Amino acid sequence: MDSKVDKALAENFNIVFKDESLLDEALTQASYVNEHPNQNLKFYERIEFLGDAVMQFVVSEYIFKRYPQLPQGRLTRLRAAMVNEESFASFARECHFNDYIRLGKGEELANARERDSLLCDIFESFVGAVYMDQGIKKVITFAEQVIYPKLDEGRFDDYFDHKTELQEMVQKNGPVSIDYQLLDENGPENDRVFKVAVLVNKVELGVGEAHSKKHAEQRAAKVALDQLKRKM
Repeated sequence: MDSKVDKALAENFNIVFKDESLLDEALTQASYVNEHPNQNLKFYERIEFLGDAVMQFVVSEYIFKRYPQLPQGRLTRLRAAMVNEESFASFARECHFNDYIRLGKGEELANARERDSLLCDIFESFVGAVYMDQGIKKVITFAEQVIYPKLDEGRFDDYFDHKTELQEMVQKNGPVSIDYQLLDENGPENDRVFKVAVLVNKVELGVGEAHSKKHAEQRAAKVALDQLKRKM
């Protein structure tokens, strides 16, 4: 594998492969292997199979522990949002894996390295290679850098209903008033940012910002929930 790849992985993720052949396999498409029949190369599909299972496990464990109140159905929907082609392709791009894939000439001309389905496969195969080379703890460390922060950034907010959870928490001992107030709205017309506060019995408990009022309200509710849980 190109030394630039080794350097980037070491600098960005503190990953240094002991067995370089695993990394080569993870980043190689079948078209490249077919064009180099004398090099005895392997391509990513088998190791991708393993990486998919590893990602299912580490994400499941993380959200199971992080959200102890979420029922099975909501945990399943959240995992499905995090462990899918669109998400993994996005993670692969952010890690610049699209720059590292070894492709055949035809696939290169077809711009395959920007194809979501391939990037998803490569992300999973890379995870499989890390697991085979360094074990589950290194995979979890990688996920802590690349995947889990996206929850805090709000990338998967649509799969939560923080407003309902907040309502259920504060009203479990009787009715209370919950109000969402728009504090600010700014930015260009096609990229507005809304700032919303949530007040419980007229006391502000959280403020959230997003590109829609709906998401800003959800983020404000999440801030309020986090604050209330810290006091429990």
